[in-house]
Amino acid sequence: MRPSAQEKDRGRFVVLANGRCTATREALQKGSRMRIYEGSDALAGAASGCVLTVGNFDGVHLGHQSLLRTILERGRALGKPTALYTFDPHPRRVLSSDGAPRLLMTWDQLVAELGRVGIDMLIRERFTREFASLSAEDFLRDIIGARLQPTEIHVGRDFHFGTGRSGSAETLRRLGPKFGIRVEIVPQVKASDTDISSTRIRNALASGDVAEAERCLGRPYSVWGVVVRGEERGRTLGFPTLNLKTANEVIPAHGVYATTARFLDGKGEESAERASVTNVGTRPTFGPGRVLVETHLIDGEGDFYDRHVAVSFRARIRPEQRFSGLDALKEQISRDVEAARKILNSAG
Repeated sequence: MRPSAQEKDRGRFVVLANGRCTATREALQKGSRMRIYEGSDALAGAASGCVLTVGNFDGVHLGHQSLLRTILERGRALGKPTALYTFDPHPRRVLSSDGAPRLLMTWDQLVAELGRVGIDMLIRERFTREFASLSAEDFLRDIIGARLQPTEIHVGRDFHFGTGRSGSAETLRRLGPKFGIRVEIVPQVKASDTDISSTRIRNALASGDVAEAERCLGRPYSVWGVVVRGEERGRTLGFPTLNLKTANEVIPAHGVYATTARFLDGKGEESAERASVTNVGTRPTFGPGRVLVETHLIDGEGDFYDRHVAVSFRARIRPEQRFSGLDALKEQISRDVEAARKILNSAG
């Protein structure tokens, strides 16, 4: 999948000279030189000899990070580039009648995080039913072996590939040497004696437990979006908010959260994290409505329309509730702001 003309116009992608690689501005600003290839057929030998990992890497949680550290260490030791091979759309969206789980990250977020970590190449394969019909051995021979040409592959123990998920990590370890590929299976990572997984993080966020999500991610859960005009009720109450239009599929449960906000367009000091308090919900005091993400910058004012912002969820303050009137709501918002200030100050 190539970035749309609209995405290019927003300046969120940079298309390199060969027309095949893209990178988000966020990743480039952090000094990343990660190259992104849209399909394994675009590589033309560029990944030859790489140290490779394969998977969806949704959320880039601590388990994923362990895999990434492993291939980075091996890449440095061997003097080889590192590569991550992933799929779009999520395979279960193509193959399962129940659909796929909602993703924890947008593509922009995934690219930025992998660029920050230091991966050299990201290959995004278009996942179709035809692609899914490849047997495990055909996939390993024709795609991994012939196109990506890795020296080594590192995967987690629950890795599966090929039609009907017929190939496992053990299958990969058995067949890899046949194609000149060394295979290593990286141990599962746990938190509180329980395996870390994207499902565990989604369940935590669904209940508003952003602290549990952070334990599994190794960082606060973040939602990215653009600031759009709302009804400006917060401004009339003395607490103006950034109304976030986001492509994130997973939003924490309705409630009020201590958060930090960071603008992504790199305009001077605006890229620094700023203390904030965020309401997720339908604003029941004003009647039923759609779910909104509204962030109030503590001790911050300005016109932020059309700015791109990341909101990171640090702690849940309270569930969403309906108030008897505007005065009661305003008093509660004041208490929420002070609670968020204390939480963020204590967290440093």
